[in-house]
Amino acid sequence: MAEQVKRPLLAIMRPQRYLKESTELADSMGFEPLAVPMIELADMKDEFFDGFVERVLSGISDYVIITSANGIDFTLSKIPSDNREKFIEALNATKVIAIGPTTRKSLENLGINVLGMPGVYSSEGLVEFLCPDIKGKVVDTARSFYGSSLLIEGLKDCGAEVHETNVYTLTKPEGNVQEGFMRRVLDGDVDVFAFTSSMMVRNFFEHAVSQTTKEDVIEIMNNSIVAAIGIPTAQTLESYGVRVSVTPGKFTFEDILKKVQELLN
Repeated sequence: MAEQVKRPLLAIMRPQRYLKESTELADSMGFEPLAVPMIELADMKDEFFDGFVERVLSGISDYVIITSANGIDFTLSKIPSDNREKFIEALNATKVIAIGPTTRKSLENLGINVLGMPGVYSSEGLVEFLCPDIKGKVVDTARSFYGSSLLIEGLKDCGAEVHETNVYTLTKPEGNVQEGFMRRVLDGDVDVFAFTSSMMVRNFFEHAVSQTTKEDVIEIMNNSIVAAIGIPTAQTLESYGVRVSVTPGKFTFEDILKKVQELLN
């Protein structure tokens, strides 16, 4: 009887809402998933939200940028249900831009027409994609409190009038599940770490150094495969002294796993 090949143990640390889908994908691609949230999403409404809604409804917004599926979900959740259809109709009178294919699919499933998306799914990609067309235009974006400042600064440098509202924020989950996960990390069980945001990296290290030294966890990670979804996340990992093995060309979780597969093969 042939010996069963051990599957690489993959640490998936995404928010709870993504864990089932991410676990199933990792399993189908030959990984042994270890899924525990190191980051969570929380609703927020800042003082700029009502102005954003008013600009969309009154036709003042020329462009509306959505940088994640969460961005549109948390936006619509704050609009009364009897007014959402009107808001979506108003969005469709603007030029809606999605940061990437996952966000685009979420928008289209809600009946929101997407004008386009950048070739590179990032803040820098959005700026490069929009810059030729937005001088003198009103650009709105609804996104995370921890969204990159590069997007806002870049759009302003292109001559746009930019408005930002933060419709959700990120928090650090804590509990027995996270403690148990970290024990497995410190025991050296994890073969692959998949980081999808800088905040995830920071939360991971806060949990780690509550149980061991920073130097110990860096050594463990540098003996594993560490994947980062994009350059900002990779830079955050490197600032801790962690060597990043994988950064995909397209910023999706599936592309991270494909790049890890290539490395393992």
